[in-house]
Amino acid sequence: MSMRGQSSGDFKETSGRVQLFHVVTRNSVGALAADAFTQANPVVYTGATLVSTTLAGITKVGVLGGSVAFTRPAVGNNVIGGPSVTAGPVFLAGQRPLGIFLNDAVGNAYENTPGPASGRGPYVCGSGSCIGVTLYETKVLQATGPGNAGDNLVYAAGDRLYASANGLLTNNPDDSYEQLFAAVAYATTPTAPTVMGIVKAAPDANTPMLVLDLKV
Repeated sequence: MSMRGQSSGDFKETSGRVQLFHVVTRNSVGALAADAFTQANPVVYTGATLVSTTLAGITKVGVLGGSVAFTRPAVGNNVIGGPSVTAGPVFLAGQRPLGIFLNDAVGNAYENTPGPASGRGPYVCGSGSCIGVTLYETKVLQATGPGNAGDNLVYAAGDRLYASANGLLTNNPDDSYEQLFAAVAYATTPTAPTVMGIVKAAPDANTPMLVLDLKV
């Protein structure tokens, strides 16, 4: 993947699994839900053939830098976190994607841990922001739409990106949290999922980074 041009951070401003090229807003308004520090990764689709290869070696709990920040109205006003479901799974009303978390909520050993200390989880948002992430879905999660569960996803420049049921970016709208809440195939109701962004540079054999322009 070739990245040309200039960026506000000279291609060096990075935090964990997120590379910031141009940033409109770093938003820290909103308290983290309690499970933002305890959720398993992945959250919903945990079958061995469904787990994203970008999660390989990650055992940390809580929301991760590079994952999607959601509204959490069932917890309260001005509360954010990862995706939440009840047994079934049953997808919950009002959970909408807001942006991309910049940091792992629980932090790292031998570092300051502002997440647990403040209860806040900053995320990047704003149409026009350009970021790179190394965390995204690599598999089809379920067979509502084209393809079979466990099939590989292939990203290309120009793809629309959505917030998956696991709280990762995906180019498969049928795996988006909002589409699964609507309980119909994307081909039937294509207005259900929020477009998180557009792929600017797809991951390839040289780099695992997915570069996108945000649309939220």
